[in-house]
Amino acid sequence: MTELGSVLWPPAPISTERLVLRESEARDRAAFIELFASPEVGTYVGGPRPRDELERAVPEVPGRRPGLFVVDLDGAMIGMITLERRDAERPGRVRPEGGEAELGYMFLPEAWGRGYAAEACAAALDWFADVFPGEPVVLTTQTANVRAMRLAAKLGFAEVERFEEYGAEQWFGVWSSVMPSD
Repeated sequence: MTELGSVLWPPAPISTERLVLRESEARDRAAFIELFASPEVGTYVGGPRPRDELERAVPEVPGRRPGLFVVDLDGAMIGMITLERRDAERPGRVRPEGGEAELGYMFLPEAWGRGYAAEACAAALDWFADVFPGEPVVLTTQTANVRAMRLAAKLGFAEVERFEEYGAEQWFGVWSSVMPSD
């Protein structure tokens, strides 16, 4: 187990109505490669990576690091969620020193449109709020990514600012377990 701040990693698997958020395993390697090689998934994150490069680079047990959850549906990986400290040098922050936890996620295209991302991200945010009470979580997405913008709103992220990064307009929002609900 590794420490994430004062938290032991990995946590016990998190079960939702349909999904399990868990640590990566060797059986997830093919799904990780598919995820990073997918043109659809890569649309708003710099494009797909070449499959042959991924076959060489992806370790036997990919994504095994603090803050990364595999999203499992019926025993198979359908996506991943990350909660990692945002680089304080990047634009966008809610605290003067930066370094907030940032929510990231990627799902295989066949899992899109079924509410899995909302279900899994909500569970990860609930876990985070239990472990780091009152600490904000930020999210950045291209404004052109309509699905991600809808999900951010559904999860309760509030817009802080917009800025240009990676050659596109970015939406930057914050979520907090102590924010009042509308």
